[in-house]
Amino acid sequence: MTTVAVPTRPRRRPELAAFLRSRRARVTPEDVGMPPGLRRRTPGLRREEVAQLSGVGVTWYTWLEQGRPINASAQVLDAVARTLRLDRPEREHLYHLAEVAYEPEAVPEHVAGVSPEIQGILDALAPLPAVVYNARYDVLATNGTYDLLFDRRDGKTWTGPLGVPNVLWSLFTTPDVKCPVVGRRVELPLMVAQLRGAYGRHVGEPAWESFVRLLSEASPYFAELWRSGDVVPPGTRVKTFRHELVGEVRMTSVSLSINGMPECRIVTYTPCDEQSRRAVDVLQAEERRNDESRPLLGTGSGDCGAKEN
Repeated sequence: MTTVAVPTRPRRRPELAAFLRSRRARVTPEDVGMPPGLRRRTPGLRREEVAQLSGVGVTWYTWLEQGRPINASAQVLDAVARTLRLDRPEREHLYHLAEVAYEPEAVPEHVAGVSPEIQGILDALAPLPAVVYNARYDVLATNGTYDLLFDRRDGKTWTGPLGVPNVLWSLFTTPDVKCPVVGRRVELPLMVAQLRGAYGRHVGEPAWESFVRLLSEASPYFAELWRSGDVVPPGTRVKTFRHELVGEVRMTSVSLSINGMPECRIVTYTPCDEQSRRAVDVLQAEERRNDESRPLLGTGSGDCGAKEN
């Protein structure tokens, strides 16, 4: 195997060497179907065993583990990761230390709902509106203030072409006079540009291609924005909403990633001024009244009712 010197940051190669040694030490011959042998002074596998099992040269692997400036391909790193039984975070760490572009594992087309812990966080954020979106803006979970702010009483207008609630579908197919977002000509292009940035990771996937095609058919404005090809990353932005109960509300949106849910994020909306803060308090009071008017689920049966989002 030809070795090629590559520029590296000084600390990464020693870190890579230490990481590989520590992972090799924890894998026993029995773990990989090899006889244990006698008088093994090395904890775990030997270097030559890792090289053999990974299909690489002993000298090359030795140099890699010594932190020498050699080049490693994604295919070779994958083979070493399988031999050393690395999990997904460890594999990603290996790629970063070796300075090789990491390709995340495929993300399911739709994650149905969230864990009770994540729902608890959304509820605890009240009176701040909060929601969990995936990269396609499917709505996976909300709290009550978000539902009121976006007026989610009519579930039909929120059900997208894939059969799940989707905020883009709702915003692009709702008439201007009923849209909760003020300044659609500013906000919607940014959302579409962020969607296109995520689309790059899903080109050719049936669910994504169907979503873009059907929303383009349903909304000429979306089709126009999609054709522009603009891309922007997620970020903190100030948005203005209108609500029949409180009028206009200026909010700052902040996105938070969620461990264990790739490409999903919690988005919270924080009031920008005192007037907007008071408006959010009114929405929370309205949500409390709605909760009190709802019948209790499971009363007298011993069953636990699940709150719908």
